[in-house]
Amino acid sequence: MDMHRAAGLGFCIALSAALCGAAAGPAAPDNSGMPQYDSGNNLVFPADYREWIFLTAGLDMAYAPEKQPSNGHLFENVFVPQWAYKAFLRTGTWPDKTILVMERRTGATNVSINVQGAVQTTEVQGFLVHVKDVKRFSDGGWMFFAYDAANGPGKRPDDVKTACIACHQAHGAVDSTFVQFYPTLLPIATAHGTLSPSYVAETPKK
Repeated sequence: MDMHRAAGLGFCIALSAALCGAAAGPAAPDNSGMPQYDSGNNLVFPADYREWIFLTAGLDMAYAPEKQPSNGHLFENVFVPQWAYKAFLRTGTWPDKTILVMERRTGATNVSINVQGAVQTTEVQGFLVHVKDVKRFSDGGWMFFAYDAANGPGKRPDDVKTACIACHQAHGAVDSTFVQFYPTLLPIATAHGTLSPSYVAETPKK
């Protein structure tokens, strides 16, 4: 075989390999956003959460009818790993190992040129993390962890943790999570028929 034919054959082989690789799609995702635990069975805070999918932001939310004390505004930003988000789009529910991170951030008015409404500031008050790990936790596999922005991570007290789990089980739209507050995912769950009966029963008909 002469050098020109060998070079041409090599080019064809390389091109075929490249085309096959492109047809196969992107490489499989790494384990970013998978839960990791310390020796005390506490979730290691996922420091890269802001590289995940942003789901929603709530402003001054409260689940009890009584007026809540407030020292200004509070925004609650929710993030989820991309792999779990894509799974939800396909199925309408959360896969095992899903992590939902709520970042609680102070809001302020009259910032810079803003003269109306509230904006988020650089002050983070803390985090609440909801993780699904069916082999590790009861209550449907979900557990809550809290992290104080000033003093570092720590597991929520049992009484508060229990209250959070009970509330989510009673009122969560999908798999004990508050998808009713995630405007891009609620229609997905509705289309897949994965809304919880309790949420459907307490939602006023339009």
